[in-house]
Amino acid sequence: MRVLVLSSTFPSSRQPTRGVFVRERIRRLAKRCEVVVVAPVPWFPFNRWIRQERATVPAVEHQDGLVVHHPRFFSVPRYAKCLDGLFYFLSLLAFARRLRRTFPFEVIDAHFAFPDGLAATLLGKTFGCPVVVTLRGTIVRLSGYRLHRPQLRWVLRQADRVTAVSESLAGVAAGLGRARERIRVIPNGVDTGTFTPMDRAQARRLADLPEGRPILLTVAGIYEGKGQHSVVEILPMLLEKHPDLLYVMVGNPRPGEQYRRRLVETAWRLGLKDHVHVAGPRPHAELARWFSAADATVLATQTEGWPNVLLESLACGTPVVATRVGGTSEIVRDGRDGFLVPYGDGVALGQAVDRALETPWNRGALVQRARSFDWADSVEHALDELNQALKRSP
Repeated sequence: MRVLVLSSTFPSSRQPTRGVFVRERIRRLAKRCEVVVVAPVPWFPFNRWIRQERATVPAVEHQDGLVVHHPRFFSVPRYAKCLDGLFYFLSLLAFARRLRRTFPFEVIDAHFAFPDGLAATLLGKTFGCPVVVTLRGTIVRLSGYRLHRPQLRWVLRQADRVTAVSESLAGVAAGLGRARERIRVIPNGVDTGTFTPMDRAQARRLADLPEGRPILLTVAGIYEGKGQHSVVEILPMLLEKHPDLLYVMVGNPRPGEQYRRRLVETAWRLGLKDHVHVAGPRPHAELARWFSAADATVLATQTEGWPNVLLESLACGTPVVATRVGGTSEIVRDGRDGFLVPYGDGVALGQAVDRALETPWNRGALVQRARSFDWADSVEHALDELNQALKRSP
């Protein structure tokens, strides 16, 4: 079976942490069938000045045995984003025809319903091959947009197979008109070879973190939807019981946004400059040391599909505190692997973090919970969906 993978959220040499969870599944899938990855990069005439990290992505790369193409597709920054799916399709049409001469793909595996799913479905109709669409967290936000919603409905009607990484996302798709029994939930897994407990003192030395202080960690993109500001705002309350507490943020800010600067300004205004550390982005392979160094991980996010960082934290034996949104409750058993709180409830968040810091956790039990989500199972189910799509094609 020859599979064309479409995902605009995929790592590159310029953005190595972007969409790692997609690559984790695909590199394992590639051991079972022939795969070529097309990870298009949004293009606009002024990218060299406003989106330099995108403008310099190479046209083709080799990653972990995968051939990854990065063709450009026209995209107007901030405006006309509802047209991204159509521009994606039109921009890739000639490229896909050329690729098909050397790699006659039989099925298209699209990650994210928009813009990838829309472009994939249109390409599938053009080339007469079936399409499998995997739903991830962005569909929650996009389904609320007036101009995106009908496009998502069309994708869900036209795709041969639809999978979702969590039950919550399957529910969103059902609300958009895809029959629930026609959506298969395939959770992401965790790489337990990379994410495994380390000695805390050693992990802190490797991460250059202080050994004698309690550490609270967030690993996520640094932008408002991930809620780092909510954690900064509860720090004064937490410091009453944990006066040496250090809040560490690992992640990449969104280009052009001032959120990171506002976080630092808030910390200074609240007198927290010695209690907040913005570590910035770190290679995915190094995150195990950060999770192992922390006393607890917190994710005060507004929306999620399937936050792999929670699994990775548990795999390192570190408990988690998260907002009860999306797939978080499918990963974290409240009171057993950490604590879940309503989004936007600062008091509940502070109390949960305090409990997480005070509880004597069984790290071995946390690790076992994470290991119950195996990438091998995920890939086996994904492969079955691709085969089922092929069987139904004319």
